[in-house]
Amino acid sequence: MPLTDAQRQQVAAWIAAGMKLSEVQNRLAAEFGLALTYMEVRLLVDDLRVIPPDPEPAPPPPPAPEAAAPSAPANPDSDPLPAGGVSVSVDKLTRSGALASGKVTFSDGQQGDWYLDPMGRLGVVPAQQDYQPSPEDVQEFQLALQAELGRLGY
Repeated sequence: MPLTDAQRQQVAAWIAAGMKLSEVQNRLAAEFGLALTYMEVRLLVDDLRVIPPDPEPAPPPPPAPEAAAPSAPANPDSDPLPAGGVSVSVDKLTRSGALASGKVTFSDGQQGDWYLDPMGRLGVVPAQQDYQPSPEDVQEFQLALQAELGRLGY
């Protein structure tokens, strides 16, 4: 490789400082006017017997908070409604055309059927036409459904 001893020492210093090979490649072109391929830079680093330092490991993500939403027991014959909450149950036999389906009872006692279509979209069919659950109930339903489906391995 057409590098002087001083240039080789500079490359070794860059690598020791934690520079990536692509950065060394760009720096060689900018500072020394050398247009080397990535492979040529890799071979140069091997020739210099310089080992790039391992990148710092990313810090682990903070643990996710546990969902505090109540979930219904898998047996729909039992009393699935916790006091003042939303309950969700999963059908043992999934409705036709759905990935998963089940029943929901909102905090005001209104009931409905829910389903997850093949595109992953969630749908709810209330038992009473034109019923709209409160935004809080919708959020609690989604959390309870996520917890129940996770518990069942979906």
